Amino acid sequence: MRLSQAFGKTLREAPADAEMISHQLLIRANFVRPLGAGIYTYMPFGYRVLRKIWNILAEEMDAIGGQEMWMPNIHPAATWQATGRWDTVDVLMKVKAGGGREYALSATHEEVVVDLALREIESYRDLPKLVYHISKKFRDEPRARGGLMRMREFIMKDAYSLDTSEEALDDFYPRMLQAYYNVFERAGTPAVAINADTGAMGGKTSHEFVVPHEGGEDTYITSEDGSYSANVEAAEFIREGEKPAELAPLTKVATPNCKTIAQVAEFIGVPTSQTLKAVFYWWSPAVGREEDGRFIFGLVRGDLDVNEVKVVNALGGGVLRPATDEEIVAAGATPGYASPIGLEIAPDLQSPGVYVLADPSIEAGGNFVVGANEDEAHFTGANYPRDHAISQMADIAQADTGHKAPNGSRLVARRCIEAGHCFKLGTRYSKATNATYLDENGKPQLIFMGSYGIGLDRLMATIVELHHDDYGIIWPDSVAPYQIHLLHLGKGNDVREAANKLYTDLTRAGYDVLYDDREGSAGVKFNDADLIGIPWRIAVGGRGLKEGKVEVKRRSEKDRMDVPLDGLLAFLQENI
Repeated sequence: MRLSQAFGKTLREAPADAEMISHQLLIRANFVRPLGAGIYTYMPFGYRVLRKIWNILAEEMDAIGGQEMWMPNIHPAATWQATGRWDTVDVLMKVKAGGGREYALSATHEEVVVDLALREIESYRDLPKLVYHISKKFRDEPRARGGLMRMREFIMKDAYSLDTSEEALDDFYPRMLQAYYNVFERAGTPAVAINADTGAMGGKTSHEFVVPHEGGEDTYITSEDGSYSANVEAAEFIREGEKPAELAPLTKVATPNCKTIAQVAEFIGVPTSQTLKAVFYWWSPAVGREEDGRFIFGLVRGDLDVNEVKVVNALGGGVLRPATDEEIVAAGATPGYASPIGLEIAPDLQSPGVYVLADPSIEAGGNFVVGANEDEAHFTGANYPRDHAISQMADIAQADTGHKAPNGSRLVARRCIEAGHCFKLGTRYSKATNATYLDENGKPQLIFMGSYGIGLDRLMATIVELHHDDYGIIWPDSVAPYQIHLLHLGKGNDVREAANKLYTDLTRAGYDVLYDDREGSAGVKFNDADLIGIPWRIAVGGRGLKEGKVEVKRRSEKDRMDVPLDGLLAFLQENI
């Protein structure tokens, strides 16, 4: 490829809204161009990287028996209604066609695969199967940001396993995990598999692959001894704290201008761990059904934070939003000074009253300071269950650095980039659609499914986050758009002719070469070469030609080498 013919140009400056290094460099180096928030065009350089990533994914999926296929990106509403997800996936993009027909744009493809299973799987002889495709996905992401990290249109490798039993799924699952380890190693992004929440996908088990990185947009929790890891939505920890030897009397005290936990704790003179924090939500059973929802009173010890994914899981799914002050008052509580004391507590989600969802931390301690449901007043000496009831006890607190891990070690919160996800779906989708096979006795049995995804766009950005310097991208050999960046320096015809001949010889020898044949200064050409980040740079200059040599430099190294022109191909065969 001659750079003079390339579509698009490198940029000296990144857009002002590009915060992550990968976002800045991929735009500056002419790999991507934004069309809208979370929507990008892959320029020719970027598409070549995508194809390299695509090939790695396909090779690893094929190695464990995967069959690549191509599935549609527009799905009839009925397929999502059949699995119960049409109204529960809040990022699902929906479109209407003529005649009132409704469709979903593919957020994922479980619905398509289970529909295929209904048609193609008849007996146990048709199982197991592993199919995959690499295709576009669409999600109504409310916070598209980070360039390729969080998008509304993106490219995903989806694989789906179909098995006869839970045991068969369990036996296959480690092979997929290993294939994922292989993918990330080959891409230059070593990843860690951690326990994760199953979320909108459902199922009983999932593992998230994360790449530890201080600039990552996500957080995961790991123990100091390395034996326990989970994402923040799934991380468990031991609530430390003892019940007091003697329960203090419940006493109302004035707390002027003390609406936050920190303010009231300082005013009364107790640690935040001796307070209880009230967090309020409006919960709906599905997207667009707020009228069927209800007010939720979250209760957690004051030194902890509530994790909203855990709240949704404790409620059996659905959608959360923060409650308004009007909704808090209507429930009988006082914003900034609320507690369950004095409220009518609902025993379940179907009964009237206030539904109080409490974290077990409210039992790890006692004689708490809580709101009095009265402006500028709190209670001291509050204890559960003596002074108030709750509706449900569930793990809704977020684990953080310093908490005690389930194995007794201490936890550490670390920044990371989410790179992939594996789910044991079990019969979540086959049960909803009655997707069965006939066993050896001719009896119908539900198919057990697994789902496994890696985002190609996100992986490209992750590679850049891990492989760059102050001058630009440093592509690993496995995913680089080209192997060699060839350029000529100077204006002499002999230099240009030598570079042209070398370009032809390298191409005929089977190397992928980007040839900077433009007229320009050495500084501009070297800067672009560093910015684009191709693994090997070969510079043809007048001084070197007189000695029969060219300058060769590895992008990831500082040193430059003078290599005899007549020995260049042998050098490259030995090193590339």
